Amino acid sequence: MLSTGINLTEILDEPYNRLIEGAVEKGMVPIGYACSMVPEVLLSLGNIFPVRLRAPHIGGTEMSDVYLSSVMCSLTRSLLEYALEGRYSFIGGYVFTASCDHLRRLNDNLEYCEKPEFIYILDIPHKYTDAALEWTIDELKKFAVRLEERFGVDASDESVKNAIKRKEALNEILRHIGEMRRMPEIPFSGADYHRLITAMLIVPPDDAMRIAKEFLELAQHTKPSKKYRARVMLVGGNLDDPSFTEVIESQGALVVADRFCTGSFPELEAYQIEGDPYEILARRILTLTKCPRMMEGFSERLEYIEKLYHDFAADGIIIESIKFCDTWGVETSMLVTQLREKGIPVLRLEREYRLSGEGQLRTRVQAFIESMGK
Repeated sequence: MLSTGINLTEILDEPYNRLIEGAVEKGMVPIGYACSMVPEVLLSLGNIFPVRLRAPHIGGTEMSDVYLSSVMCSLTRSLLEYALEGRYSFIGGYVFTASCDHLRRLNDNLEYCEKPEFIYILDIPHKYTDAALEWTIDELKKFAVRLEERFGVDASDESVKNAIKRKEALNEILRHIGEMRRMPEIPFSGADYHRLITAMLIVPPDDAMRIAKEFLELAQHTKPSKKYRARVMLVGGNLDDPSFTEVIESQGALVVADRFCTGSFPELEAYQIEGDPYEILARRILTLTKCPRMMEGFSERLEYIEKLYHDFAADGIIIESIKFCDTWGVETSMLVTQLREKGIPVLRLEREYRLSGEGQLRTRVQAFIESMGK
């Protein structure tokens, strides 16, 4: 494990970690969100900062099961469970997008059960057209007004531009680290990188920049190792538990690229700096997130995955999806068929939000590696 001055495992173990606690003590307000289509930049204005909602080490979902059907994905049930337990009491507001029916139900039940002082759901189109772009720009501006009214932040064009530049400065460092994964020998594991990227979603901006710079410095001065049998790419939906990557790598795989909702691609793609900031954010949401909830974009998403697979010299692809996730469930079936037709080895894993069935997971990964002749 690549060790930084800040113990990333400790930071990831609790929703209310010590870095968030320190920021709250300074008067900053964490805003919880649960989808990559939420514009983090707008949650980084003034004294507010974004925190991706997670439920690390969730046990059961007995309370949330009263409100959410058993065929809802375990991510949404786990997040609601933590809210009902009071584990998100530090959150100063919630922001969601109408990405899927499950997230909409999470939003509705949070509003009903917890009655937060601030909760907002963004209505994002499911297709990218000129009309959809105009709609999204207008939707983001309405959202910005609500942020100004509730938190007193400055959501002017200049302020948003500066927030974009700060976000891009962080992304540039993370991309630099990620580029090392192209090398035959890499100075950190896929789990190390997964911990880093997940930490970036849950710590205040200044701490995120400090951690990223320190990780880069350590990686540049760490002797690379080639202790793996196969290079794999990890694809899928929400995956905020690096332990999943650790289990995969325990069988001799090395995760060298990722394309999942809480991962580095496409999130770390460079921001456009010049131009209308709200249009920049709207275009990014509609085109760059490459979410399967977007209609008529499957071919583009397939090409993006295939390109990453070749760019990072992966030997195979592991596609994971949370059980009952409608969007990724359909997408995964199509991806598996298309990728195998292209001669790319693929392993499909359906899982629960929390890590379970580790023995079976190890067995399937080991068999997958052996099937590739590694």
